Parts: sequence; C-alpha cells; structure tokens
Amino acid sequence: MDLETLCLDPAVIQPMAADLAERLRPHAIDLVCGPLNEGAFVALLTASALGCRFGYTERFAPDVAASALFPVEYRLPRPLRDAVRGTRVAIVNDVSSAGSAVRGTYTDLQLNGATIVAIASLVVLGGAMTAFAAQRQIPLVSLATRPLNMWTQADCPLCAKGMPLDPP
Repeated sequence: MDLETLCLDPAVIQPMAADLAERLRPHAIDLVCGPLNEGAFVALLTASALGCRFGYTERFAPDVAASALFPVEYRLPRPLRDAVRGTRVAIVNDVSSAGSAVRGTYTDLQLNGATIVAIASLVVLGGAMTAFAAQRQIPLVSLATRPLNMWTQADCPLCAKGMPLDPP
C-alpha cells in the first residue's frame, strides 16, 4: 500500500470518510483527531462529514532503545492542547496495524484532558488495534479488517531459517 498517495484525490476518500463519520455519529463526538500525515487527512474529512472540530498529532522520535519495534510518539501541537481539554474525541487513522500512531495520539490526548470515545480507521490490519481498543473499552470502527504478519528480527521465521526477506 502506498499510503502517501491515499488522499491524492480526496473525492475518492471522501465517501469512505463519510461512512466512518456515520459509524461514529452515535458517539456524540466533539472533535476528530488524526495522526499526521495520512491519518490526519482522513480525520479532517471525517470531521467535516460529522460537522465537528478537527485536530491532529505530530510524530516525534523519542530517545529510546533501538530494539523497540515502533519507537515514536505523537503529540498535539501546543495551540491544540487547550482545544481538546474536556472534549469527546474520536481518533481517526488511515490504516492501523501495530497502532503506534493511534497509541501515541491516545496517550497525548489523555494527557491533555480529552476523553477518547471511539477509534476509527479505514482499514485495520491484524489484531493489535482490536486488542488495544478492547482493553480500554473503546469502540473500534473500521471499513475493513485484514490479517497482518509482522515480527521483530528476533521472532521472524524467515530470519530464523537464514532466508532473505527479498529474493536475490
């Protein structure tokens, strides 16, 4: 999937964002927040369809051990922090797999006083995002789900067999 071109033609994504919006409508959302880049674009289209406010988080690489699978954080820009305090927020992403963008957005929204009432994604790959939402008793909305097989190098079955990831 080439996610960088996902919103190249907004008219293609708009009906999908409108579908997400209708599925989110029962949650009485005040603000839709998406992680930059593509997630925020889908979130903006979804917020527009819901007629509510929009916010986004930016990606930061913290100082963590290189062995972490997804060593990133997502934070609200300073001017948006007060805007989310006390609001009912839906986190909207383009495609969610391990969920680092959604997890980071969730953490920063909570730190800034928002109540996360739903998580939505056009596509959910694998079970990590489903488990994350279930552990927090937050509804997870998606237009599609697909399996995902992803491992760290230490757990990769091809690496264990000494097989290259790509054919020579």
